[in-house]
Amino acid sequence: MKAIVQDSYGPADVLRLRDIDQPAPGEGEVLVRVHAAGVDAGVVHLMTGKPYLLRLFGFGLRAPKIKVRGADVAGRVEAVGRGVTRFRPGDEVFGTCVGAFAEYARARQDDLAHKPAGLTFEQAAAVPVSGRTALQGLRDLGRVRAGQQVLVTGAGGGVGTFAVQLARAFGAEVTAVCGPGKADLVRSIGADHVVDYTREDFTDRRHRYDLILDIAGNRPLSRLRRALTPRGTLVIMGGEEGGRWIGGVDRQLRAMLLSPLVRHRLRVLLLKPREEDLRLLAELIEAGRLTPVIGATYPLEEAPEAVRYVAGGHATGKAVVVGTPGRPPSGE
Repeated sequence: MKAIVQDSYGPADVLRLRDIDQPAPGEGEVLVRVHAAGVDAGVVHLMTGKPYLLRLFGFGLRAPKIKVRGADVAGRVEAVGRGVTRFRPGDEVFGTCVGAFAEYARARQDDLAHKPAGLTFEQAAAVPVSGRTALQGLRDLGRVRAGQQVLVTGAGGGVGTFAVQLARAFGAEVTAVCGPGKADLVRSIGADHVVDYTREDFTDRRHRYDLILDIAGNRPLSRLRRALTPRGTLVIMGGEEGGRWIGGVDRQLRAMLLSPLVRHRLRVLLLKPREEDLRLLAELIEAGRLTPVIGATYPLEEAPEAVRYVAGGHATGKAVVVGTPGRPPSGE
């Protein structure tokens, strides 16, 4: 089968289209014929091997242990392993897997859900990582409630576009922070107010927020706290600065250490791949309260360009890799 393979850490040039063996589903696993795969910041970190700290978590010290990138997946079930009871061949599914930038990928059945009938495969592939990140940041760590003032940084990106919509779905009043080129987009998906970060500083104390989701990850904690109400909550969801060794982890650690000493609630998101969250996101999509925003699509052979686009840090919505070389996904 065709797949995007990585033998060493580095920029997008290390990603190459190659023929490799098709995976076989093990016990409790599903083999998915991939129709679309989402691209998120995690793909970039695993491709570059930076920050270096992540290599200590089992991803490979000198070279990546998993050669095929991509976690977000949408497609049809091709085969199931022993013990799989929730899916059968032909089912349309979405969720997370091992190696989505390929014609076929393995996934645990608990990491998949049935694809909403009204979604294309491309839209479904945009949901799993980014949608669950936004949901867990708002609901689990942020404890968002109706009527609260919520601010979302990086609101025009993959996670941010879900966060804006979900905050509105929970009944909050939403302020979106983004660049001028994304202002119309975030308004169209439900933002009540928009802050252009190139012209305004939302930490200037003119406005206070009950909950801040910091997705952009480039402001000091002290400045973010200025924009909180006296007992407001800050959820650190991104960190793209801090150097090649630990990246944004230093800011996350400082938030965890500081939180017990101040009145603000400072929380750090560690994503949990729960299947029930996928089902909730699917229900919100089917109810018309949540719509995946896709900023760019690429055929499989151009997956390195998709990753390069996301690595640039200014992606609009979600980037998605579709189909296989030479032909679009069937059923679209």
